[in-house]
Amino acid sequence: MTHKRSLAAGFLALCAAGALTACAPVAATGTSADASSDGDGTTLTVFISGDTNVQDLWDKGIIPAYEAENPNVTVNTTIDLHGEHDQQTVAKLTTATEAGDDPGYDLIDAGFVTSSAAQAGTLLDIDADTVSGLADVPETTVAAGRGFGIPYRASSVLLAYDTDTVTDVPETLADLTQWIQDNPGEFAYNSPSTGGSGGAFVTTVLDSFLTQDEQDTLRTEADADIMAKWSEGFDELKALGPSTYQEGVYPNGNTQVLEMLGSGEISMAPVWSDQFLTSQQSGLIGENISFAQISDPSFTGNASYLGIPKTSDDTDAAIDLVNFVLSSEGQQIIAEQISGYPVVDLSTLPQEVQDQFVDADPSALRPGYYSEVSSEMANQWDQLVP
Repeated sequence: MTHKRSLAAGFLALCAAGALTACAPVAATGTSADASSDGDGTTLTVFISGDTNVQDLWDKGIIPAYEAENPNVTVNTTIDLHGEHDQQTVAKLTTATEAGDDPGYDLIDAGFVTSSAAQAGTLLDIDADTVSGLADVPETTVAAGRGFGIPYRASSVLLAYDTDTVTDVPETLADLTQWIQDNPGEFAYNSPSTGGSGGAFVTTVLDSFLTQDEQDTLRTEADADIMAKWSEGFDELKALGPSTYQEGVYPNGNTQVLEMLGSGEISMAPVWSDQFLTSQQSGLIGENISFAQISDPSFTGNASYLGIPKTSDDTDAAIDLVNFVLSSEGQQIIAEQISGYPVVDLSTLPQEVQDQFVDADPSALRPGYYSEVSSEMANQWDQLVP
């Protein structure tokens, strides 16, 4: 079944997750970075590895609202744009944990860091008894955090298409690959190393040649025997090359794909849900561009997870901040600021939010590959497909 657009086209968003911008070194920032404490209060630091849209979500949305309700708490942010220093961050966190020292931040908003830090045993154990807000999050979404990650927002890759030129929208992956062949030059996806929307398309094609158990394994670990079975999928991607936008030419990043859709250079492409809404809001793409979700299999999507360092001096305060993020108010801020899917049960949110995100079921998101697997997939694509 095709799920047509039902997300909030009117939501304000700043910059889509996964979009590529200029890199910069780690820097402390945020509207609250200069806030003063009365000496009896608590100061928390949120470490972010990602784009400035995530930092703005905290600095301009979550933090001011939280501090207004908690005047004795000051929350600062520090950001590593695009995760250029993720390995060093994990090493620092590991060293601090082994020494029993405070690592210098109390909450981590960074996919690779959270995952690697959990593997190193440096994060606080998490469940609904520890973080009460998790009681409203679907069990499957919580379980994907493996007892350490705290889901707080989500997004998925969708199939965007030009309604002026596309009259028969593909409903399955097989429909989509047939459409690409029948409409040469009208479909594009970015190389997976430059953005997650192209990576989701590649992942989905590769998954179509794997069993469900094999797919599930690659979402939790790197298995060389299973990855060897990607050969059929890469063969299909290679065969599709002559029918894509220009043979051997692939857009550089998620944003370039949307620019091509907006200019009419192509008629169809995989895109991130939040970036789609942002681009339509800004006028980068017109109202003639709509979206659907395919099936058998669907494109991938995922929740973003927070982590709490176990040797933080303020774990209780960090848990309180997380519970605010998972509250109805916090989830609405995420929707308004970044067009992110709520991770809590929609029935706990106002009716207008329920209506706007009726298809945004985080429990139904098909996750992407484990980080090491995803990197290897991108490397093999570079070697085998263009």
